[in-house]
Amino acid sequence: MSNLLDDKSLEKLKIELNSWSFQADSKAMSRELKFNSFASAMGFMMQVAIVAEKMNHHPEWSNVYSSVNINLTTHDSGGITNLDEALAKHVDKIAFQLGATSI
Repeated sequence: MSNLLDDKSLEKLKIELNSWSFQADSKAMSRELKFNSFASAMGFMMQVAIVAEKMNHHPEWSNVYSSVNINLTTHDSGGITNLDEALAKHVDKIAFQLGATSI
């Protein structure tokens, strides 16, 4: 089981990852990204999938053409954990490398 982030850690994360939205109850975080094409969006998803599989922590996400919506939470812990924080940072790095913009 992963460690839930405490209130202080969540507040720090909200500042550090200000491109992410956090649910009012801080149980999940989400981000919507726009890519130049469907192929770029799919490439992004494949790169994130490889990282997520290695972490054994998988996002809830959807794709419509060149947009990807990502939701992160750790269900068995009941909220945002260190795994969500780490995966969000990987997501941001990959999205930046592929030239994605926030929606």
